Amino acid sequence: MLPVPDTAILVVAAGSGTRLDAGAPKAFVGIDTHTILRHALEGVFAAAPAQVIVVAPAGFEGDAETELRAAAGDRIDLGRVVTGGDTRQRSVAAGLDALWGDVTRVLVHDAARALTPPEVIDAVAAAVDGETGIIPALPVVDTLKRVDGDTITAPVDRSQLAAAQTPQGFPRALLDDAYAAAAASGIDYTDDAALFAAAGHRVRRIPGSARSFKITTPDDLERARHLLAAREAAPAEAMTERSSRPSSGPRVGLGTDVHAFGGEGSLWLAGLEWPGEPALSGHSDGDAVAHAIVDALLGAAGLGDIGEHFGTAHPEYAGAHAEAFLARTREILAEAGFTIGNVSAQFQSNRPRFSGRRAEAERVLSDALGGAPVAITATTTDGLGFPGRGEGVAVTAVAMIHPV
Repeated sequence: MLPVPDTAILVVAAGSGTRLDAGAPKAFVGIDTHTILRHALEGVFAAAPAQVIVVAPAGFEGDAETELRAAAGDRIDLGRVVTGGDTRQRSVAAGLDALWGDVTRVLVHDAARALTPPEVIDAVAAAVDGETGIIPALPVVDTLKRVDGDTITAPVDRSQLAAAQTPQGFPRALLDDAYAAAAASGIDYTDDAALFAAAGHRVRRIPGSARSFKITTPDDLERARHLLAAREAAPAEAMTERSSRPSSGPRVGLGTDVHAFGGEGSLWLAGLEWPGEPALSGHSDGDAVAHAIVDALLGAAGLGDIGEHFGTAHPEYAGAHAEAFLARTREILAEAGFTIGNVSAQFQSNRPRFSGRRAEAERVLSDALGGAPVAITATTTDGLGFPGRGEGVAVTAVAMIHPV
């Protein structure tokens, strides 16, 4: 018999799926030969053992039980189906009522985020402490505008925004109290982190995954189908590729990048904004440190370079910051069978003065790389070359990666 876990994952599958318009509740629509719910549960059961509660729409409890048993395998004793309510908040409350007494942390996961990697689920669970809620999130890469009707009124600083995903993780006792307070207030929340924060508790973010997008529209469903088809084709290609690799040991890559001063807005360097400093020019934010790290990682894995994956042919990265580049690079490496060991980078420039923010920059970059150690140094060139003349920044980065 499996040990009783202290973590529970509520898989909310009670939505109607009106915008998907597929003739069935969203969770029971097929992506390929399996439903959205089945794919979501496979990711959940690939993560560390947890009590798994599927919150199903009324009348579909049997279908949910079938999918749960198919995905759970020998962990079926950890699974249960409950009936959801007429709102998301009431559905989550129904799941909370079914928790075992040993559970101390709860993850609330939308079945519609069916391709969420198990690594993200484990990372959320690991980050939950006794006081703080956790959400996985991605940097916003689109250019955002504030509007009034069809009139654009102002730009929105996307550096202050993040796209929230699930699962969202919470200490059980505080989440139970927050749900009780929300029920008493009569306020209906569509996001568990918002409900938790409204009760006066802190919520922080960790890196999410591009694969954790929410299947809401027919276009989203088609995107999921393409990703799954590519994943099915990947193992045979990976076997061929790996057989040609010279070694199964660590691999090292070198990356360089240069950017001239002269861009618009603030300077972004080493994942940080530097108010009052001249901006660097570039397709994105011109962060030469982040770009050199990307090239070092991709080069170590033999997966091309930054121009191939993030260049002008990818307009979604125009203006994007380091977090978006590094998080996606980490995913590319993971899909190819690599994990990041550590990264070191040095930039040459007369400005900005870096030493006071070194630890902050290393923490931001490391978080974007899933916790891999990052070391950043800075130097001047004693007035030599374009960095010495104050024309721009030059960066060299070295990265070590390991086959999984």
